[in-house]
Amino acid sequence: MKRPDNGSQPPIPSGKKFDAIVVGSGISGGWSAKELCEKGLNVLLLERGRMIEHVTDYHTATMAPWEFPHHNRTMPLDVLKRYPVQNRTGFTITEATHQHFVNDLENPYVEEKPFDWIRGYHVGGKSLMWGRYSFRFSDLDFEANVKEGIATDWPIRYKDIAPWYDHVEKFAGIAGDRDGLPHLPDGQFQPALPDNCVEQHLRKSVNTQFSDRKVISARAAHLTAPSQQQMNLGRAKCQFRNLCMRGCPYGAYFSTQSATLPAARP
Repeated sequence: MKRPDNGSQPPIPSGKKFDAIVVGSGISGGWSAKELCEKGLNVLLLERGRMIEHVTDYHTATMAPWEFPHHNRTMPLDVLKRYPVQNRTGFTITEATHQHFVNDLENPYVEEKPFDWIRGYHVGGKSLMWGRYSFRFSDLDFEANVKEGIATDWPIRYKDIAPWYDHVEKFAGIAGDRDGLPHLPDGQFQPALPDNCVEQHLRKSVNTQFSDRKVISARAAHLTAPSQQQMNLGRAKCQFRNLCMRGCPYGAYFSTQSATLPAARP
């Protein structure tokens, strides 16, 4: 598989042929490239944006607050105004993370109705900025349309894709508890991210006083007990730094850079 090229030289030798071409290197593109390469295909992965190499191109990942011009508390107005759409989504775009977000002013789109669109034009795409929550659909989701008589029935059911959920979760690394909730199927989880003291109190109080409610740990794509396969890719346990959107040099959260691209490369 060819590395994306961010220089002036042609990235592909003349006459080179590929079995498959994957357009886009975000979560879906990265997974597609990985699966095809592992099946023995010669794959070309195309990305319109710049190259971001794992670890070495996470330039703000280890910076302390005082190393930023505004201590990472605010941004100059001339920078902040580049993100009018993405700032309204709740994503915190800061001095430490703004380089991963598209300039809204240079990349406008038509909104007949409000449509908040997070975009990152670089290798890895939104896999560097996503919230990392990873929940399974259940039978309630797949059967809702037909039961409610709306839209179009799904052509598949949960049992059809449950093995694929297993496959993805084992590779990506999802932290969570097995809670036995029918509307939120359990999966192939690593230990859940630990509660702090306030979360422990909330969980105990709610679970004790409300029989129809349950506080659970979010299922999140963070390694808490890395498998040998994950460590072989250079990934390590989450360090709980809460600096994820800068790029994780430990490879603890799932991204194209930390997981699927290393697995796809020869």
